[in-house]
Amino acid sequence: MAEHRSMQRAALLDAARSLLSEGGTEALTFPALAERTGLARSSVYEYFRSRAAVVEELCEVDFPVWAAEVAAAMERAESAEGKVEAYVRQQLSLVGDRRHRAVVAISASELDAGARDKIRAAHGGLVAMIVEALGQLGHEQPRLAAMLLQGVVDAAVRRIELGAAEDPSVVTDAAVAMALRGVQG
Repeated sequence: MAEHRSMQRAALLDAARSLLSEGGTEALTFPALAERTGLARSSVYEYFRSRAAVVEELCEVDFPVWAAEVAAAMERAESAEGKVEAYVRQQLSLVGDRRHRAVVAISASELDAGARDKIRAAHGGLVAMIVEALGQLGHEQPRLAAMLLQGVVDAAVRRIELGAAEDPSVVTDAAVAMALRGVQG
């Protein structure tokens, strides 16, 4: 029975990812979750008490996986510059991924404080990884530089998400170039 419940929970989370990536947070409703999973709407409430609870669990499940992929890419890099490049490239390579889309939709939405704190903590973990590399590059304010660098990444993510005129690889290369020139500061 417990196994069945965890499968249903996983199916609900997967449906939530799809809805978020297709239509943002407005698309994430209990009726839509019920329809996608074939569960009764009352069953959806057995698993999650609110939309915010769905979002919070998605953050707990997906964000660490995503952050771990960025961390792994950075660990493979030999130099501090290589780590900066890996940090930017890996985040941008995940843009088409549904998990990432869901995270972006979540980040952009109105969330309760609990979910927002979890996202901030996860983002903080991501930014903390790059602070060290920026320190190695001789930055006097590596934390500030890290925040600004993440701003470049976030802007590039939005540009790619919008399906802008440029190819995603062009946006990625431009973000990497800007990051590397900027971190020489």
